[in-house]
Amino acid sequence: MKDAAPQTIYLSDYTPPAFLIDTVHLTFRLHPEKTRVISRIEFRPNPATQSRAFFLHGEGLTLIRASIDGQPVTPDMVQGGLRCDVPDAPFVWEAEVEIAPAQNTALEGLYMSNGMYCTQCEAEGFRKITYYPDRPDVMATFTVRIEGDMPVMLSNGDPVEQGGGGAVWHDPWPKPAYLFALVAGDLVNHPGAFTTRSGREVELNIWVRPGDEGKCAFAMDALKKSMTWDEEVYGREYDLDVFNIVAVDDFNMGAMENKGLNIFNSSCVLASPETSTDANFERIEAIIAHEYFHNWTGNRITCRDWFQLCLKEGLTVYRDSQFTSDMRSAPVKRIGDVIALRARQFREDNGPLAHPVRPESFVEINNFYTATVYEKGAEVIGMLKRLVGDEAYARALDLYFDRHDGQACTIEDWLAVFEEVTGRDLGQFKRWYSQAGTPRLRVTDDYKDGTYTLHFEQETPPTPGQPDKAPQVLPIAVGLLGPNGDEVRETTVLEMTEAKQSFVFEGLSARPVPSILRDFSAPVILEHETDNAERAFLLAHDTDPFNKWEAGRALAREGLIAMILQGAAPDAAYLDAVQSMARDDSLDPAFRALALGLPGQDDLAQTLHDRGHTPDPQAIWDALETLRQARAQHCQDLAVRLYAQYQVDAPYSPDAGQSGARALANAALALITRTDGGAQAQRQYDGATNMTQQLAALSCLLQAGKGEAAVTQFYDQWRDDRLVIDKWFMMQIVNADPEQAATVAGRLTQHPDFEMKNPNRFRATLGALAANPAGFHHAGGAGYRLLADWLIRLDPVNPQTTARICSAFETWKRYDSSRQALIAEQLDRILATPDLSRDTTEMVSRIRGA
Repeated sequence: MKDAAPQTIYLSDYTPPAFLIDTVHLTFRLHPEKTRVISRIEFRPNPATQSRAFFLHGEGLTLIRASIDGQPVTPDMVQGGLRCDVPDAPFVWEAEVEIAPAQNTALEGLYMSNGMYCTQCEAEGFRKITYYPDRPDVMATFTVRIEGDMPVMLSNGDPVEQGGGGAVWHDPWPKPAYLFALVAGDLVNHPGAFTTRSGREVELNIWVRPGDEGKCAFAMDALKKSMTWDEEVYGREYDLDVFNIVAVDDFNMGAMENKGLNIFNSSCVLASPETSTDANFERIEAIIAHEYFHNWTGNRITCRDWFQLCLKEGLTVYRDSQFTSDMRSAPVKRIGDVIALRARQFREDNGPLAHPVRPESFVEINNFYTATVYEKGAEVIGMLKRLVGDEAYARALDLYFDRHDGQACTIEDWLAVFEEVTGRDLGQFKRWYSQAGTPRLRVTDDYKDGTYTLHFEQETPPTPGQPDKAPQVLPIAVGLLGPNGDEVRETTVLEMTEAKQSFVFEGLSARPVPSILRDFSAPVILEHETDNAERAFLLAHDTDPFNKWEAGRALAREGLIAMILQGAAPDAAYLDAVQSMARDDSLDPAFRALALGLPGQDDLAQTLHDRGHTPDPQAIWDALETLRQARAQHCQDLAVRLYAQYQVDAPYSPDAGQSGARALANAALALITRTDGGAQAQRQYDGATNMTQQLAALSCLLQAGKGEAAVTQFYDQWRDDRLVIDKWFMMQIVNADPEQAATVAGRLTQHPDFEMKNPNRFRATLGALAANPAGFHHAGGAGYRLLADWLIRLDPVNPQTTARICSAFETWKRYDSSRQALIAEQLDRILATPDLSRDTTEMVSRIRGA
């Protein structure tokens, strides 16, 4: 059935719900094709509004019966739900509906994943389960009875009854419907326990399919660390007797924070040294923490409406970043976060999908689970903490939890606690939530008679619907280095509030070298004219790890731009500086591995575009390949030494120390492969005892054109492990030569193990093609056609995944006219598809209208 014409929803149109709910009782009689859901809901008029219009959301439901206070009623069935006349007093609504979980391929509401019943209700999936006011500001306590023949039947809260073909769960904490969860299937648990700081015993379980129970220990340990950290750092204690996690194969997201029953994409919970890389382990640790931290920042305090999504997601991403920084290396974590921010969120800010951290409108809320809401939302929290200080931040958070526990809140509620605690007016700071785009921060300086002055000018370019931008509050962390490399001014946070502003440093004996935007103190693009000598100086001497890394990255970027535009040779200053950095054993191996990385193809394309040039994806690829080869030859002896020095002889552990050593050794292996033709990579592949070593070696072999035998062997070894085979699909495409990338991806879509209904497998194949920019943007347009073909096929099956992968086209306007015409043709073809979903229609229309 074709969706109704897309309707735009506006923040300014928000009105409180006409009715509130005290309690919800649900009974599920499970059946793959004919599940019955019986609801008993206690409504009462909302005293905060005069409206008494009774509307319940519902999609794809067959209504069997309905009653009010025991008397049968016949509601009016309308688009998106039902309406009914109700008393202007408390009443009990009862309804029975029928749904077909086995037919639900969109993976929203109640669906089946390989025989397991599972739910995903955020953002608006509960309306596919029963008729309900499916909005986050309607909170209620839930009691759920599940009837069926499944061995394990779980829901939110604590268990009340188990056995006899049924299970009853009760969640005493009021929650919106998007946090409802149900899982039923043939599952086994990896058990654990946690004692809270007040002495309460909490039962912990990770539920998985039989055979996966050996891959749960790391996730359980990460959960316990998260619970301890949240008590120690934020004073937040868990509030139920049971905490359950379930691993599900078919899941659109990474995980979901449902109260007491977190549902995870299996890729985000299952781990073993043989099947998971160090990066997989770190990601699992972070996502376990993120979903657990939502228990307070998202569940106990939720968002009033979906425009406030950043209220829970930005804060919780910031909290999980803090956690990972404490568990691992804070500088390495910060650098990794900024790499991801620039790759995803800056790209979003610079294109047709740009929107504020708190959008003013949307057509499909699923399309606003974006890097802007999550990652930029977290950066805003970090800036606020930097501006008010650690002590004031802690007091404001305590006030926030005390004042708003059990409420559905807004950004205004969040900022109000900081204004009360600090006495600051945060009206200007609030622009970070309302203005889209990445600010450009231009810097000039002068020095005279011991006085050094930094002049700043900020400007945010126009974005869709926002042509003019006002100055924002920028915390700019600055340090000054003397000519000999000593720090002559420690880090100072300059608070910029005007479009143009200058800051003076006095009493200096010589002109300093500035280290600007330390720790990436604000999510801006820094424009500061400097030269390679100064960049090399900062790479050698800067005491701020982020700016030390940034100097090396800038050296590489400027050299690459010269190679692309002018045909220059690889920059000798960069080669010498990176070699000096890599051999410095006083530096963290993980940091050195990051510093050996190069700017990505998309980063270089955006830089060229910003400077008025049309990026050529093939020229970018060629320059990167030339520089990689030159660096490998320049660092040939060093690479051999580093590779030998950082081999890990101890039993495998995914801890920060071992992970950093392996990262540097594998970075060295990539250098060696370019001079030995893959011989060392083949030896590592043959002798690998963990997935980190095996996958790094396979990547090197593929890049060297020597991976054919290893690809076959890898598949034969891991063909029965679905998550490892996702890696097998992805590695072949992202490492393919640009000429062959679309061909390789197309061939893999015909492989018997390709399953488009599984989001992980689809992303590992078609998402991987988009992650090979030179291949995706190859001049012939085969990549564009292939992706569009599969998006059209996937849309009627899973609109959410389709819409998100459409973002591969979002940068189309920065390329040449030929590529633009090829992409426009595919975008128009997608839009012309009959019965295209609302999700995909909105995304493609926004991209096409750029």
